[in-house]
Amino acid sequence: MTGYDLERGVARENLCRLLAACYYQPGPEFAEEKVFDWMREAAARIRPDLAAHARRLGEAFAAEGLENLLLDYTRLFLGPNQVLAKPYGSVWMSTEKTLMGESTMAVQRLYAEGGYEIGDDFRELPEHVAAELEFLYLLIFRENQARRAGEKDAAQAMLALRKRFLGEHLGRWIEPFTAQVKSGAQSAFYRELAEITARFVGMETVAGKAG
Repeated sequence: MTGYDLERGVARENLCRLLAACYYQPGPEFAEEKVFDWMREAAARIRPDLAAHARRLGEAFAAEGLENLLLDYTRLFLGPNQVLAKPYGSVWMSTEKTLMGESTMAVQRLYAEGGYEIGDDFRELPEHVAAELEFLYLLIFRENQARRAGEKDAAQAMLALRKRFLGEHLGRWIEPFTAQVKSGAQSAFYRELAEITARFVGMETVAGKAG
């Protein structure tokens, strides 16, 4: 199991977890828990461009103010009228752009295979972008755990499941979704969040194909 950069692997899991958190409603805890400091530190261990976007994301959060961010979050992801960037995989993976289709069932099967259970307090659909990023985090985390323990088969199983998940689901719809976020966002914060998300998931997808 040589050639795997475990420090970078841990940075990838941390960045993924923090990106997922940013797709929940913005609140003061983002600053209190130093989300963007931790994100910048993780991104710097992965790639310089990711670190630059993480820095700008934190600066935008501080500059925008919570009220403006909440308004933009609502416009983009909730409505109540036209939702500008629906954060659900099936919307972007089906020609009908409907919710709870075959892609929803498919991602739930992948969750079950990976032992991922969505918490009872999660009020969104299972294919919400935050849930899918959290699943990706879990797969990276478990692969890192297996590699630390020298468990080659377990590591390979997590790698294979991550490759399938990105190839069949998240990696297929993240680009049009984040493009729509960038197009519709009024705040620099959500434009930067979309950009770093697209770059990170794209990097993971390419790495999965290579692996």
